[in-house]
Amino acid sequence: MAGQISMGARREIKSAVAERYRVAGRAEKGRILDEMCQVTGWHRKHAVRALANRPAGPSKARQRRTSTYDVVVKDALTALWEASDRICGKRLKVMIPILLPVLERHGRLQLGAADRVLVLAVSAATIDRLLADTKIAAAGGKRRRVGFYSAIRREVPIRTFNDWADPPPGFCEIDMVAHGGTSVAGSFIQTLTLVDVATGWTECLPLVTREGNLVVEAIKRAQSLFPWIILGADFDNDSAFMNDIVVPWCRAQKIEVTRSRAYKKNDQAFVEQKNGAVVRRLMGYGRFDGIETAQVMARLYAAARLHVNFFQPSFKLKEKRREGAKVIKRYHAPATPYERALSHRHVSRKIKQRLRAQYRTLDPVVLLSEIRATQEELGRRIDRRGLAAASQMQLPISNATDFAQTLGMSIEAGEPRGTHRRTKGKYKTRVRMPSKLDPHLTTIEDWLAAEPQLTALAIVGRLAQRDADQFGPKQHSIVQRLLKALRRKAAERIIAAKTTGAPEVRKSYAGPGKTAVGLRPPSVLSGPANRDVTRNPSAHAERRLR
Repeated sequence: MAGQISMGARREIKSAVAERYRVAGRAEKGRILDEMCQVTGWHRKHAVRALANRPAGPSKARQRRTSTYDVVVKDALTALWEASDRICGKRLKVMIPILLPVLERHGRLQLGAADRVLVLAVSAATIDRLLADTKIAAAGGKRRRVGFYSAIRREVPIRTFNDWADPPPGFCEIDMVAHGGTSVAGSFIQTLTLVDVATGWTECLPLVTREGNLVVEAIKRAQSLFPWIILGADFDNDSAFMNDIVVPWCRAQKIEVTRSRAYKKNDQAFVEQKNGAVVRRLMGYGRFDGIETAQVMARLYAAARLHVNFFQPSFKLKEKRREGAKVIKRYHAPATPYERALSHRHVSRKIKQRLRAQYRTLDPVVLLSEIRATQEELGRRIDRRGLAAASQMQLPISNATDFAQTLGMSIEAGEPRGTHRRTKGKYKTRVRMPSKLDPHLTTIEDWLAAEPQLTALAIVGRLAQRDADQFGPKQHSIVQRLLKALRRKAAERIIAAKTTGAPEVRKSYAGPGKTAVGLRPPSVLSGPANRDVTRNPSAHAERRLR
């Protein structure tokens, strides 16, 4: 009986037997003790003490123990914690003998002899207890939430990639693919991908948001789509899977639940491969949200599942071995999941007959036309927020015959998948805004024609002398840009004149190293001093600008 009754029941038995025990004789007390120990599981000496004690009177006020560590020690620990960049108590305990003398030497902390002994003798647990309120205040008044799903996660056993020996059909790897585009803010659609390890059979289902109940409903829907019963589910460590909804439901359905190691994506190599080869190939990397878009995605996956599982072969690893630093992999011959299911010994004859009958009714061109039509519709919804307006732009599914005639004829048209096309934005014509230098442009060109080595600071100084209200050191950057443009044009004129052989004569600024009347003779231009001007005039202009 020991351990089968509660503490409350033990107290009730004690109160009922205590009076009879006190008035009984020696032999009767022995029998009462034997029964008491047998029922409650108590030790005989403990039963004697419990039955001999009389009902306690009013309890005395509990004397509170005086605190060993006062406010001074707590303030010193807070200073040491801050100086160590807020490390944990176990690490701070080791750092105190090193950090305390340094702070005292620089005058950051002054302690008495008794307080210094206490600070050096404090334990790691006491440090965490004394700094608990300080850490909460430092975190903005919020205590760090303990991981709710960590306990459930620890209960689920880990399965690595090497643990998949040769499972029968029904053991699946399950993962989610986010369709949030370039941002994970807000709510967006997730694709739940289920891949059978034995055959590679793939089922994809859209979820409006990440939630445990939706995951359960998606697995129920996938169970009706799989040709066989789901026997095992291998998840990652996502909280959408490791919660008190998904894991208990799977166990109630007799589904073996396992999980991969954290940050080890190769443990789920089968589903990760399908995430890229199937989901991303169909959906791209755009952002999708809303119930209407999820319905369109469901139509896309309904056609794609038949096309992928019946008409798209894939590789499967046969063996892998290491020879020194070299890893050698051998693969089975490419086969579709349908072919692997027909050749698998654990798939029943009835399921194989049903798959053959379904295969005879499928046309891959019709399936592909449905996939392309829904991709066109989804392509119009990428990164859209007004889904009501986007739903009005649905494209009708094209005729399979017309679609078949376009196969092989639209190679030059670009990406055939609407979900992968990048929408071209409207070109905005930029209007040049007037500049402060426009009225002085002729004057600046004359200055440069007379003094080609003139710098931007010198030009700004001359302009400030003319109009101090309009020009100053702040206009240095716009003058630099103007000088760069003028010298680039001058360099282009030099190259054009050298190419045609007819020197251009213009009485204006012609770039650094030229006179105001015209170009120097060709012998001078080809000399070492101006070799960089003819070969790389823009680099020369930048050096002159600096």
